[in-house]
Amino acid sequence: MYDPKSKCADNFINHEEIMDTLAFAERNKGNEALIREILEKASLRKGLTHREASVLLACELPGLNEEIYALAEQIKKDFYGNRIVMFAPLYLSNYCINGCVYCPYHQKNSHIARKKLTQEEIRREVTALQDMGHKRLAIEAGEDPKNNPIEYILESIRTIYSIKHKNGSIRRVNVNIAATTVENYRKLKEAGIGTYILFQETYHKESYEKLHPTGPKHDYNYHTEAMDRAMEGGIDDVGLGVLFGLELYRYEFAGLLMHAEHLEAAFGVGPHTISVPRIKHADDIDPGVFDNGISDDIFAKIIACIRVAVPYTGMIISTRESKECREKVIRYGISQISGASRTSVGGYCEPEPEDARSEQFDVSDNRTLDEVVRWLMDMDYIPSFCTACYREGRTGDRFMSLCKQQQILNCCHPNALMTLQEYLEDYASPETKAVGEALIRKEIPNVPREKTREILVRNLENIRNGQRDFRF
Repeated sequence: MYDPKSKCADNFINHEEIMDTLAFAERNKGNEALIREILEKASLRKGLTHREASVLLACELPGLNEEIYALAEQIKKDFYGNRIVMFAPLYLSNYCINGCVYCPYHQKNSHIARKKLTQEEIRREVTALQDMGHKRLAIEAGEDPKNNPIEYILESIRTIYSIKHKNGSIRRVNVNIAATTVENYRKLKEAGIGTYILFQETYHKESYEKLHPTGPKHDYNYHTEAMDRAMEGGIDDVGLGVLFGLELYRYEFAGLLMHAEHLEAAFGVGPHTISVPRIKHADDIDPGVFDNGISDDIFAKIIACIRVAVPYTGMIISTRESKECREKVIRYGISQISGASRTSVGGYCEPEPEDARSEQFDVSDNRTLDEVVRWLMDMDYIPSFCTACYREGRTGDRFMSLCKQQQILNCCHPNALMTLQEYLEDYASPETKAVGEALIRKEIPNVPREKTREILVRNLENIRNGQRDFRF
């Protein structure tokens, strides 16, 4: 039976409940009275149930759909303002013992170059990322207890945090590795990670088991219950996500929100982030074999409905998506994006030779970080390199409490401006610096508290004079 408080995946992601939800949403896709009632509830900024949000996703009334988009855009502004957090993925190893049929790292792929970074190679990669201006990384590795044991991941984290190059340093390392044990999650917490990220891929259990025919990832329940073990291991910031295109999107949407409800019910803390990747072409993988692909319009509506349903969560979109797509959806709920990403093992320091490529998937947005930063500012967004909440202990329920009360902006907005000023001083092109200086001048009066504004102005001047790493 469906039970969001249960620690069993079959109960908190319940197939019968999802099917009932989808049937209910389909019956009510033209029910204007019900949809308006749900929108009224959503306007309170307290979130929606998976069933209510599924009705909005199924809505076929054009006028009400426009109201959904408008509400999502306003909620995003209320909780996260106009800032966009920047990050980059860092692939440590593509050795993997799983048989995931949609991923080129699957064990049977014999023509992808298998690589594992040494600690010295990690230093070179991180230095290259620091020279771009990145402060926040998400490390990635295939599942392979021989080549990628937890000890290797922990050593790599220590290496990353230790590298200080010119004015550069990585201030937050998020981790996206395979489901593991409570003991290993505790070790990751002790290593000082930020968010633990794990994509479910698909919440449809039967499809999941077919898509993961071999390897430890085949165990649906163990994978789906990973966030519970992470929480038990002391990691209170976790990130959810599904790979849209593997299964029918409305099923995945309901399952994703049920997972968020479960974390709230069982631990009192919902997901710190939700990612929305779509399946893309990759070596030895043809996305055409998956017939559940979604259009850009549906993709935008999914993002808007997640924002309305889970107003407090950070939402992430990667360079899987094109500039045009990212520009369209960023307004409806996205609060974090990657920039200048490489999805190969060792792609930042120097380009990979054609005969030894190791990408996990094709990148659609190939712009430099400087180009992405200027693009965001041209749209009146503040590119933020801030990592203050993690370093000030504002994680888990402490972060969520501030976010749900719409108070986190009191820290985030000035922190975004200070880290942007750092970027402009150390890494930006002259054109980008000019645009950024103008944006900062425009944004300073928008800091509501006079005392905070005074400190911000003083810190910005100190940054221009060579000091670094101020934060509220």
